Amino acid sequence: MKGSDVVIKDVCKSFGDFRALNNVSLKIDKGEFFSLLGPSGCGKTTLLRIIAGFESPDDRVLTFDGTDVLPLPPNRRQANTVFQNYALFPHLTVFENVAFPLRIKKIPTAVIIPKVKDYLTLVQLEGHAHKKPNQLSGGQKQRVAIARALINEPQVLLLDEPLSALDAKLRQHMLIELDQIHDKIGITFIYVTHDQQEALSVSDRIAVMNAGDVLQIGTPHEIYESPGTDFVAKFIGETNLFDATVARVLKLEKLDVNGDTEYMADLDIPELGRVKVTTIDMLQLGQKVSWTVRPEKILISKDRPATNREDINLFKGSVDEPIYSGFQTKFYVKIRDDIMIRVIKQHAKYSDEGPDIIWKDEVFISWSAADGYIVEVKS
Repeated sequence: MKGSDVVIKDVCKSFGDFRALNNVSLKIDKGEFFSLLGPSGCGKTTLLRIIAGFESPDDRVLTFDGTDVLPLPPNRRQANTVFQNYALFPHLTVFENVAFPLRIKKIPTAVIIPKVKDYLTLVQLEGHAHKKPNQLSGGQKQRVAIARALINEPQVLLLDEPLSALDAKLRQHMLIELDQIHDKIGITFIYVTHDQQEALSVSDRIAVMNAGDVLQIGTPHEIYESPGTDFVAKFIGETNLFDATVARVLKLEKLDVNGDTEYMADLDIPELGRVKVTTIDMLQLGQKVSWTVRPEKILISKDRPATNREDINLFKGSVDEPIYSGFQTKFYVKIRDDIMIRVIKQHAKYSDEGPDIIWKDEVFISWSAADGYIVEVKS
């Protein structure tokens, strides 16, 4: 496996009275595509700049493969950075932009030429070597920046929101290309983004950050399906999130897929009523918790579902707002007063080309107890 392990331990950073990072600790594995995800101002770019060597932390441990790199300047850390504004030299050709790091090292031209050609081929720009940056599209400029960062053969590639300046379709295309480049090169990628879909699409693991703290680290599946805090549940995708009180707990006979004891809990939610949820946490009666269910986990129909299963949650409401998006329809279903449940219905077949449920329709919504999730135990 190529790349370096990156270990960050108890890293803090303040700018005057503003605390950007609070005792951040994480370990990034060799060859991993690791994303730092969070809203603007959460500290993710500050952390990336500390890894790169552009900022110095207040308290710190930062190692590459067990070696302390904090005393080293950026050019000696075996880590290169791709910035969101490309940072290309406008007066140099694509070839010379990519060759620049090697020219600085006084590498012989005979070595530079084939190496630059190899990296231009890697980023699919072999036919654009003699163009200037102003003759390229945004996606092509970003590919040049990536090739220039990789030609030094770093152990760690740092990417600071590299696709944010591109339009939506091009961003998706470049994201696929970036993932393919990672597969070919195999070094450690550390990717900063505020876009949840970007992080979920390409990451081996994700660290969700907010207000200088790392709230949760996990695979995309773990982050989405098992959020560790209210913030993570709300920030990653869409969800329905409510505060609840544990009203009943029943131990189930079966174990979950990991062999853990599973419980069925009844939750009292003031806005909804009684909701069933399965959990591996041993809850106590009267405990305050946060509970969530994703919109796509909920079924919606005009007719009452024909089921007697005890683990099904069933509510009746009216469609306050249907939003048709081609591949899906999102419904805002009013349960009582102004309490809305978001439901997403995917259109997977030709017969689903249009929604059969419209505004003001009376509907039933239902979901399994296993599809809800207790996010936080508050007491």
